[in-house]
Amino acid sequence: MPREKRVENYDVVVIGGGAAGLTAAIYSARARLSTLLIEKALVGGLATYTNEVENYPGFPNSPKGEDITNQMKKQAEKMGVKFKLTDVKSVDLEGDEKVVETFRNKFIAKSVILATGGRPRITKAKNEEDYLFDKGISFCATCDAAANTDKVVVVIGSGDAAIEEGMFLTKFASKVIVSVMHNEGIMDCNEIAKEAALKNPKMEFIWNTVVDSFEGEDHLDTVMLKNLKTGELIPVSCDNCFEFIGYIPNTEIFKDQINLTKQGYILTDEKMKTNIDGVFACGDVREKWLKQVATAVGDGAIAGYAAEKYIAEHETFECVIMQDEKPGLNYIYNAIDASSREFLGEIEKIEAFFGDKIAVNRVDVYKSTGISDCLDITEFPAVVITKDGAIYEKHIKDFTEDTLVQALNSALSAS
Repeated sequence: MPREKRVENYDVVVIGGGAAGLTAAIYSARARLSTLLIEKALVGGLATYTNEVENYPGFPNSPKGEDITNQMKKQAEKMGVKFKLTDVKSVDLEGDEKVVETFRNKFIAKSVILATGGRPRITKAKNEEDYLFDKGISFCATCDAAANTDKVVVVIGSGDAAIEEGMFLTKFASKVIVSVMHNEGIMDCNEIAKEAALKNPKMEFIWNTVVDSFEGEDHLDTVMLKNLKTGELIPVSCDNCFEFIGYIPNTEIFKDQINLTKQGYILTDEKMKTNIDGVFACGDVREKWLKQVATAVGDGAIAGYAAEKYIAEHETFECVIMQDEKPGLNYIYNAIDASSREFLGEIEKIEAFFGDKIAVNRVDVYKSTGISDCLDITEFPAVVITKDGAIYEKHIKDFTEDTLVQALNSALSAS
């Protein structure tokens, strides 16, 4: 018989332990939420492979990526974040209880944060695995350009990312040699980038080529290119190689539940919210413009804060707004609207008139619309009258003190 999985309950489960996931976990744990972070490989993510990080604020001495992410991990542990180094096998994200399953465990959470990142697409040429990241093959010019000052580098690819990153590398490297699989003059990038690259004196192009192998003893020193027309092998001496042939987001297990782009990235709003309530995404796994440690941290902060707000508002909705002890008067308003603020005086009068016969709640949507979303209210001000734990009546914009008193009397008389 298959072994029964151990069940553990958490407020928040973060899937992915890169900079985004670590930051999200720090924020949710700091809000006194029980938080679990699951990482299948290396806590810190791809940033741990970066030899020098020159553009992360507050670290002027260009530390290694792992130095930064190790500090993040220590901070998360200090906040009480629990870590599980294992692979997530499946998720069920619908409903109030989210389920995240590994080989041995079933984790149930009120909110889940997806921070699974992605992986660079590689050439799969011979010996490639021997030189990935810190041994000669890189995937981020913004991260590693300065370390290649006055060096010769090879760029693989001719799309927008490859050519634009190659142009950036020319600010540091002495020469940038680009391997292009197409005929001379044909690239996959936009025409403006192509024209600028062809005019750049530091850029050299080797047409009709793909990588056959990577060579070198302890560190890459030669990229062996193969001419697609003649089969000729062309050894290219270099100090490092940058591959820009695509990026693969780690979203395979989410594709039937979470809305993704055609490329597989998770679609979110500015609050990192996905299409499922209580599920957020952050970092390189989501559709975004710039993928850097700094932007991952920003995403993670928002996602962690959003998860905390979601849980708090969800509990308020269930336990306070939808209470079933007495009829409820719930005033939903925006504090920056003067007329809405003024009507608070009328709400106070109604509360005084009915006394403890009704429960009165005032919900300001200025900073968050979580509770109003649960009530399916999109226009403000609004009043929702509840009875026996259910919505009794809704009044949107056009209401007075008298109409609300009549509605409450009706709810009371129906008890």
